[in-house]
Amino acid sequence: MNSVADIWTTVLQKLQSELSETTISTWFDELEPVDIREFTFYFRCPNDFKKGYIESLFLDNIRAALQDIFSHEFEVKILDEEEYAAFESPESAKKTRSLFESDDFTFETFVVGPSNKLAYAAARSVAERPAANYNPLLIYGDSGLGKTHLLYAIAHLIRKNNAKAKIAYVKGDDFINQFIELIRAGRGSEFRARYREADLLLVDDVQFVAGKEQVQNEFFHTFNTLYESGKQIVLTSDRPPSEMTLLDDRLRTRFEWGLLADVAPPDFETRMAIIKNKAAMLGMELPDSIAGFIAEKVTANVRQLEGTINKILAYKDLLGNNVDEEAVKRAIRDILSKSGEIIPTPEMIIGYVCRFYNMEENIIRGQQRVKDAVQGRQIAMYLIRRMTNLSLVDIGREFGNRDHATVKHSIEKVEKQIRSDPAFAEIIKELTTNINSKK
Repeated sequence: MNSVADIWTTVLQKLQSELSETTISTWFDELEPVDIREFTFYFRCPNDFKKGYIESLFLDNIRAALQDIFSHEFEVKILDEEEYAAFESPESAKKTRSLFESDDFTFETFVVGPSNKLAYAAARSVAERPAANYNPLLIYGDSGLGKTHLLYAIAHLIRKNNAKAKIAYVKGDDFINQFIELIRAGRGSEFRARYREADLLLVDDVQFVAGKEQVQNEFFHTFNTLYESGKQIVLTSDRPPSEMTLLDDRLRTRFEWGLLADVAPPDFETRMAIIKNKAAMLGMELPDSIAGFIAEKVTANVRQLEGTINKILAYKDLLGNNVDEEAVKRAIRDILSKSGEIIPTPEMIIGYVCRFYNMEENIIRGQQRVKDAVQGRQIAMYLIRRMTNLSLVDIGREFGNRDHATVKHSIEKVEKQIRSDPAFAEIIKELTTNINSKK
């Protein structure tokens, strides 16, 4: 297969086993394959009605066929005429490469809270003194929590301090694609120069290199060259190196040489600050009641918070609607319906903590002072505070009408133990992840 057209022909052949010939000829006749970038297959469709119909009914079929061909998950993006014009513009690639120079992704626009304080401080330290403190720096956590923002912020500050700095940014899957493409074309020296001569190497989603022997070998030598030359390396991943089961031991060891910093879902106060900050950047002032409503309902993902604000702004600009609770509910419903998100409740959180500690709910909610009951109770209070909008008084009511000072002390104790005890921090992360994924 030498072109996207060839690949699309193969996809259509696979779709014939699932869809009728009439369906394919009726709906796909104006669908034109454009390009493959970053494991995303781009199409052009000038017919908006057909574009919408395909997006509603057939994207899963196309994705499955692409995965069958390449043994890798693909996204599918269908462009209308305006989007296609922007996609083909030379400025498009330039814009992508220069995102880290944008004022939208700086340390000043990053909202800091308990869940990301360490990662933020480490990133800032690296940006101010490259290769002097934490090399490499690996920031890990779930998608949508600000890891890429911190990469851009590091690059932004380094470029501001040194306009001639050579900065190389690449996503893990792009590193793989570029390696394969240039090695096959006999241009391996070009590929190596691109990354081994950088002053700063930023790799987003580095977990993708795991399990690919030749790519890991190339990355190992790139890492060594930069490290031994005193150049800064910053990586992000969705998990710590110890959980990358297919990663070479020599790479795992090197990833752990510097500092590992995790980012977790933001607590309620941080979500409020993110919402206010994003709205202000878009020139919109949200009342505290509206911001609080969003922070209560969207709990696990910064990207969803920002998407909700964008949706509200669209209602306001396009439909002339005031930002009222009904508009907010529609925006949240749209965002969460796409992700399958269900809002955690205090009951849900307490129930999961009870299962984790294998104890009855009335024990955690009650007055017993045995060690597991006390710790489980404190953790449940901490998670409810982070993942819902309940006040300290409201949380106290969930635990036998405890006063707000007791609740505050419990939360602070958990936060202190998270900072001092990595094993305990992993327990909190596991509980948070499981509550968000199984609720």
